[in-house]
Amino acid sequence: MMNWRMFLAMLLVTALAGGLAGWAGVEYGLHRATGQDDLDTVLHRDLNLTSDQETQIGQLESTFAKDRSAYQTEMRAANKELARALTEAKPDSAEIERAVHRFHTAMAALQVRTVKHVLAMRSVLTPEQAKLFDSSVDKTLGAERP
Repeated sequence: MMNWRMFLAMLLVTALAGGLAGWAGVEYGLHRATGQDDLDTVLHRDLNLTSDQETQIGQLESTFAKDRSAYQTEMRAANKELARALTEAKPDSAEIERAVHRFHTAMAALQVRTVKHVLAMRSVLTPEQAKLFDSSVDKTLGAERP
């Protein structure tokens, strides 16, 4: 009887340790593996923004967050529509084509809106700040400058 208790206790400890290690690994991977900071971190931590710049960028970010949420909501709705069409319609049906088009339209609109947002934030920066910002954009998007 004691061996079973010991076995179960060790099994529980092992499972907890494994779960904790897995969680820590994912957290590390999500936040550190790329070795680069995201644009928001660079913008607010590294560019020494003035209070006026912080205010302007804060307004831009607030507006963008609402727009992004709306596009993401539309993409989720399009995905649900696509799931229904895939399970209920014929493979070459108009419903599937409409759902795919709906998703691509929302995704493209979000991408265009994101680019406009990045450019709007950049327009608030000084030329020196813009150079650092541009370098971060290059790294984020995988571009390499000579």
